Amino acid sequence: MMSKVIAVILGGGQGTRLHPLTATRSKPAVPIAGKYRLVDIPISNCLNSGIDRIFVLTQFNSASLNKHIKNTYHFNVFSNGFVDILAAEQTPSNSAWFQGTADAVRQSLHHISPFEFDYVLILSGDQLYQMDFNDMIEKHAANKADITVATIPVTAKEASSFGIMKIDENNNITSFIEKPKTGLEEWASEVGDEIKSQGRLFQASMGIYVFNRSMIYDMLMNDPHTDFGKEIIPEAITKQKVLSYQYDGYWTDIGTIPSFFEANIGLTDNIPKFNLFDKRSIFSRARMLPPSKVLGTTLEKTVIAEGCIINASRVERSVIGIRTRIGRGTTIECSYIMGCDYYQTLEQLEEAKESGSPIMGIGERCYIKNAILDKNCRVGNDVRINGGPHLEDGDYEKYTVRDGIVVIKKSAVITNGTVI
Repeated sequence: MMSKVIAVILGGGQGTRLHPLTATRSKPAVPIAGKYRLVDIPISNCLNSGIDRIFVLTQFNSASLNKHIKNTYHFNVFSNGFVDILAAEQTPSNSAWFQGTADAVRQSLHHISPFEFDYVLILSGDQLYQMDFNDMIEKHAANKADITVATIPVTAKEASSFGIMKIDENNNITSFIEKPKTGLEEWASEVGDEIKSQGRLFQASMGIYVFNRSMIYDMLMNDPHTDFGKEIIPEAITKQKVLSYQYDGYWTDIGTIPSFFEANIGLTDNIPKFNLFDKRSIFSRARMLPPSKVLGTTLEKTVIAEGCIINASRVERSVIGIRTRIGRGTTIECSYIMGCDYYQTLEQLEEAKESGSPIMGIGERCYIKNAILDKNCRVGNDVRINGGPHLEDGDYEKYTVRDGIVVIKKSAVITNGTVI
């Protein structure tokens, strides 16, 4: 079955709600869990499901995403598999950039057409979940559906943030409403007893779709609409057989700074909802880094990537990314440190020490709480960053505050003694 599937991963728009993490990169290229990129999640789900023909559609700030994919996903000469980038392009017949999710796929169909496939799997590049697509596609085929939409049960409070589907006893989607604010009772669907006891009565679209080949060509080439979730799917419900595939595992849409922060900090739980230690691999760029070195540090619920040198006093409930250097006497609490793209040489470290300028990483006697440090930051000695609800939202030269979370911008230099 999987040999009949082509996967298309949407690179997303400008990602303004994730600013400043998306100031120089697209959402799927944002580092997660200290060593991966967000795009690694849907690609890994595909590869673990036996789907190895994957297109990634890119447009905004795509350079780092393109570089990551080029350096990561290589298949041997005896395989037909690939992860290819389809960048937005102007052509003689179309001078416009991608106008939405459906329009992105529409403009890319001429690149996909030469391949043999029966089904197109449409995925988002900025979601965190572990899902085997075999079952979804097999049920799509067995029920002779034209389109299948992955849905997840949510509570009434959560429903106002999603597109909600009404589903009948045969899992057919009968109606759709976008982010309902009132009259929710009539949008409840049949769910299992355990899910019902949790109050999760409403089936929300996950933005994951399976289309029959003929259906996606017919709908996209004969429909001027530009977005799957808001236009294409609601219209298809009235004309085609649209099936719901209910998923009940962990899934989150990484759309905002708080959701991104919570997803990363959640990895430090005893049994995290997103399990990095699952038998299903998360594939990413192979880096030949040394193991991390920790000296005199108390670690509590902390995830540490490769190549770090940590002399901190205490690190608690935090994610420490690749090549991170942390000085003596420093405390890190409930923070995500993304790490660095390269090491400074011993000569550079000595020059920085003599000039009193911060080195890449975090200096000595610092206190950092409720913060995200983007790649290649230089935090000096005696710096205090104390995020929390007492801070007002704002965007400043070297950092941004969102819902009490302090985000230090990529490559920012935070001088000795700074207090935020």
